[in-house]
Amino acid sequence: MKFIQRVGYYLGGFSIGLIILAFFLQGKKTSCDYGPNARTTKNIANKSKIYPEEVLAKMMAHSIDTFTISNLIRFGDVDFSKSNTKSEDCKTYYILNTFKEQEVELLVKNCDTVATIESITLKK
Repeated sequence: MKFIQRVGYYLGGFSIGLIILAFFLQGKKTSCDYGPNARTTKNIANKSKIYPEEVLAKMMAHSIDTFTISNLIRFGDVDFSKSNTKSEDCKTYYILNTFKEQEVELLVKNCDTVATIESITLKK
């Protein structure tokens, strides 16, 4: 069997495999969140959130709504050096992002079923 024939068989089988894989994964909400930052932000973003009064007041003062907070969490970067990931019951994470050309730092307490936005800090 010549080399070109082997390459042809390989590419034919590979393309059939891709088509079958696309067929099985078509309707599922699959994602490839393998990094620790992506897993953490996805975990927090999928939970219901609690906003204390002082956080709601700061959000109102800076025209930030809960949808914006969810996007800041989902697309933010977790600063693991400032975060407390050793806690048994609720871990605390610092999430950094930008909003209207200002740096935003969120302190989020991530428990089993709920995430509490402990504080929000805006820096210029």
